[in-house]
Amino acid sequence: MKYYVGVDGGGTKTAICAASADASTIISEITHSASWREYGVEQVVENIRKTIFELPIGEDGVIAGIAMGMPCYGESESGDIALQKALSTTFKDIPLYLTNDVEVGWAGSLALAPGVNVVAGTGSIAFGRNELGETARSGGWSEFFSDEGSCYWVGRKVLELFSKQADGRMPKDELYDIIREEWNLTNDFEAIDIIHTEYMTNRDKVASVQYYAKAAALAGSESAKALYKEAARELCSLVSAIQAKLQFKEQPFPVSYSGGLFKVEDLILPHFFACIEEAGGKPVSPKYEPLYGALLLAFEQNNPEALPKIKERLDKND
Repeated sequence: MKYYVGVDGGGTKTAICAASADASTIISEITHSASWREYGVEQVVENIRKTIFELPIGEDGVIAGIAMGMPCYGESESGDIALQKALSTTFKDIPLYLTNDVEVGWAGSLALAPGVNVVAGTGSIAFGRNELGETARSGGWSEFFSDEGSCYWVGRKVLELFSKQADGRMPKDELYDIIREEWNLTNDFEAIDIIHTEYMTNRDKVASVQYYAKAAALAGSESAKALYKEAARELCSLVSAIQAKLQFKEQPFPVSYSGGLFKVEDLILPHFFACIEEAGGKPVSPKYEPLYGALLLAFEQNNPEALPKIKERLDKND
């Protein structure tokens, strides 16, 4: 029996699943990070190889195709070459479709249908594919100077707002009070030491500051509410950039969304939806998780006739 494998590589963990050609069997496993920048290409590829070849597909099972979404792919020529070389050596007899992990997110969220997927987690990025199969990406540059609308970006903006409110450059509101209480500040300038020692070198901790914005907005903070509106506009600009490149025939074109920032729901979704509709889009909830997006890409590349079957099976899984 032939099996097709999808790999959703992540910075923290990598999800891998395999499905039989007739879609009767789906197997999934979790392994370590796929961040080759942090752990090196050899270790990352070995972890993926070991997990795939240990999948319980039986003695007669054959891996007939793999689709792999990897973080940072397409962002470093030397890194791409090293990754491609290691993977082609490891899976030399198996057709392999290698792409950035943002594409498997799109593939899952829209089930391979034309449209755009926006991710606003720790970072922010959008990816789209049109009716002609043309693709485009927007965002995802770096939290250091970009990733607008992400949890990291919101967290950094919260710290900026706190400093301005503490100085009197803008009126104090609930956001200022919440940070003082959460950090147990007796002197506002104590925040500088806390930020330097606990936050500046920890991307996830900066992103977690977004929760202060949520608490402040729910308590009535106008500055926090305005920050979520600004985040929605920034995320929508990613969609507008992709629409300008791809010129979707379907109007309005589907726009799916995922990531931790959208979990604040009413604080951002109404603003995001309004912006998307103004840009010609139609907000839709994600259909499948990125792991299943990778699996769909594996079928699309190697066994497209079976796509209806695997989608039907995934629907039953949900």
